[in-house]
Amino acid sequence: MNTNVFRNLSYGVYVVSTLDKERPTGCTANSIMQITSSPATIAVSLNHDNYTNSCIQKNKKFAINILAETSDSSIIGTFGFQSGKEANKFDSVSYSMENDLPILEDSCGYITCEVIDTMETSTHTVFLGKVLDGDVLKKDPAMTYAYYHTVIKGKSPKNAPTYLPEEEEGSSEKWVCGVCGYVYDGNVPFEELGDDYKCPVCGQPKKVFAKKKV
Repeated sequence: MNTNVFRNLSYGVYVVSTLDKERPTGCTANSIMQITSSPATIAVSLNHDNYTNSCIQKNKKFAINILAETSDSSIIGTFGFQSGKEANKFDSVSYSMENDLPILEDSCGYITCEVIDTMETSTHTVFLGKVLDGDVLKKDPAMTYAYYHTVIKGKSPKNAPTYLPEEEEGSSEKWVCGVCGYVYDGNVPFEELGDDYKCPVCGQPKKVFAKKKV
């Protein structure tokens, strides 16, 4: 089977947020879809290993933050390449509270939901949420998964439902982020970048990059 066919399916880029007791937490996600319109329900797929999964199981509520093409791309790395069990992800972003759920200000819209059912797979939980509220925060285009891959040049976390192993190494060497897999492709030689350079996807410092064949 040619697994690359899965990349032709349409996905967005989101941050699913909830509460860890009183502390806001969340993770990036791409497998989200509206199931019904009246009453409005939405399905969200999260890996069992995501700390956000266990927090939603306890809190019974979650919010979907819809990222825009203009959203700071480091949000994806902040929420996608570290665990909310060990990091306070919301410490580095601006957010408000709606329906007792954390909402990213740098998003084009949000939807808050109450969990009404779940379905377990071997690796993921599919949460079915009844929509409580939602709003458009800005009119910028929503970020698609294709945009994330082709423009931002981001990689999929291994916990993502859409994760596919990278193809065999090529012959050219480039500097690659050791945390999120971002491949530096700028005009300035990587060696000449200042020590304050950070990965545009996950925000990690220059020292985590290594030369690899891609």
